[in-house]
Amino acid sequence: MRHIVLAAIALTSLIAASQTAFPHGEAIKVGGGAKGPVALSPAQAKALGLTLAKADFRPLDLVLKVNGTVALLPNSVADVSLRISGRVDQISAALGDKVGRDDKLAVVQSRAIGDPPPTVVVRAPRQGIVDFVGVAIGQSVEPDTRLFRISDRSRMRVIGKVYEEDSGQVKAGQKARVRVLAFRDKPIAGTVTLVGPNLDAETRTVEVWIDVDNAGNLLKPNMFAETDIVLSENAAALAVPADAVLEAGGEKFVFVRQGSKYDRVDIETGAFDDQFIEVASGLVPGDEVVVQGNRQIYTLWLTGGALKAEE
Repeated sequence: MRHIVLAAIALTSLIAASQTAFPHGEAIKVGGGAKGPVALSPAQAKALGLTLAKADFRPLDLVLKVNGTVALLPNSVADVSLRISGRVDQISAALGDKVGRDDKLAVVQSRAIGDPPPTVVVRAPRQGIVDFVGVAIGQSVEPDTRLFRISDRSRMRVIGKVYEEDSGQVKAGQKARVRVLAFRDKPIAGTVTLVGPNLDAETRTVEVWIDVDNAGNLLKPNMFAETDIVLSENAAALAVPADAVLEAGGEKFVFVRQGSKYDRVDIETGAFDDQFIEVASGLVPGDEVVVQGNRQIYTLWLTGGALKAEE
């Protein structure tokens, strides 16, 4: 959740606000120290760049944010080697190639006696991506030489860390949404498959596994992942844009428009995501809240800002 934590308002900001001029000969009057509604004409609201949004019902989940790292599934990797000694005569697969089961990877000429010497075709033991090539044409190989590695990346795993105090909320089977830095606008659906049985004594965290389908091959091992684990779902939560919510002195509030006036309304919040936050109390559907320009209005509200005509 993105909160805007407001500390003391600098004196220079108040002076600047008190000297702000608006069209049609109107100005903001700052002073008196009385907190109360801020009255703005349409021209003044436009000059401040105010944008509004209505409190409305929308699907909104209660989530736990967990950071983690993308990894391959343990049984998704196959190392390719031979049981013979020989020399590489041909390589048919390159790093990054997608291969199917039994596709030809290389041809190795055996050191066994023969005329011509016998050759062995090296084939892929599974489908996947060639993510390691350990040989070159003409290279001698032994039975312990790793020729290739193939990884099936159709499903991947995010290994996250959940703090001790939150670990009781996480259970296998819960839905999750995974985002990586390279594709932040493309959340990937996942499922919690394991809540680790052990607690790390140093970090006070429990390891959690979230398995995801890697459609489009977007995920790569070792990518940093931000995961929202869905703790509960609400199909109709009263919500406002997260940017509309301010916080000061441990209280959360928004500014609601009532005609030409804007007044502070304290709220209680609930579930949230990257864009919206649930309002558990304080607002009703249809209330118009200030999204952009709410900090400027808060400055005026602190000092009893009001309209007056310039003399």
